[in-house]
Amino acid sequence: MEIIRVENLVKEFKVNKKKPGITGALINLIKPDRQKFRAVDNISFSVKKGEIVGYIGPNGAGKSTTVKMLAGILHPTSGSISICGISPHEDRKAVVGRLGVVFGQRTQLYWDVRLGESFELLKRIYKIDNATYRKNMEMINDVLKINELVDKPVRQLSLGQRMRGDLAAAILHSPEILFLDEPTIGLDIEAKHSIRNFIHDINRLNQVTVILTTHDLDDVEQLCSRLIVINHGIIVEDGPLDVLVRKLAPERILSVELASPCEDIQHANAKVISREALKVTYSFDRNEITAASLISELSSRLPIRDLSVKEPDIEDTVRKLYEMDYKKTE
Repeated sequence: MEIIRVENLVKEFKVNKKKPGITGALINLIKPDRQKFRAVDNISFSVKKGEIVGYIGPNGAGKSTTVKMLAGILHPTSGSISICGISPHEDRKAVVGRLGVVFGQRTQLYWDVRLGESFELLKRIYKIDNATYRKNMEMINDVLKINELVDKPVRQLSLGQRMRGDLAAAILHSPEILFLDEPTIGLDIEAKHSIRNFIHDINRLNQVTVILTTHDLDDVEQLCSRLIVINHGIIVEDGPLDVLVRKLAPERILSVELASPCEDIQHANAKVISREALKVTYSFDRNEITAASLISELSSRLPIRDLSVKEPDIEDTVRKLYEMDYKKTE
């Protein structure tokens, strides 16, 4: 079932073009040169219930602007957004109860009160009944171990603890959709692991739909089955993560350890990229030959003791996407 639909979405901002020097500053003050900047440029996509979608792109690509429009914080210049059949900028009150939003560099918690008091205030804001509140707090504590933090003032929480609190606050009212903008930024390995487990569990247990924007490609690889890539405000790719990797990085690496020295190690459909003593490394295109066929053919004439196949690095794939779009728009 489709839960989010975006059609021909555009967001423009007016920015002042600043002129240099004192004279330029006076001109900017008296008669500013305001120009339109298109942060999101006619994008369309849809998301089904229960999907975890990675929404990625370089800095300034339009990711956060899109999320803010989806959440009803910003109004689009043109185009339409439907969240559960409701427009977030036309009827934001009806939409916000269905959404949970986390911005990694901002917090929705109340700085000077205990974390538990922040939750109690949100309980009243979202009109959560006592039974649902207790049930959700138990579920949140099982995953995030939040009970050990509820008596601490928010200002005394570490970054990792504060992010756990923000995630708990975002899920407290049982939202159908969770927007996560850089939820693991600046966190240590243990905190990232906890938050990824939390996202995975609420998706699996409650079918919460997740839109994840991040620069941490480990988040994408471990959580997302689908990737939407935006650059210069335009969606450049949208599809299953494994399909994009195969399409953009078809090259795989085969490392072979020989039992004894051999002279004829070449293969017509693979390139020898290194040879050190008895270890030979090949690169090959998965579209020309499968790993199984290559291994079978090499094994028929080489004394292979051990081997391993390395898949393309997701970071290499994403970098190629960014570069491709950059060249296209220059």
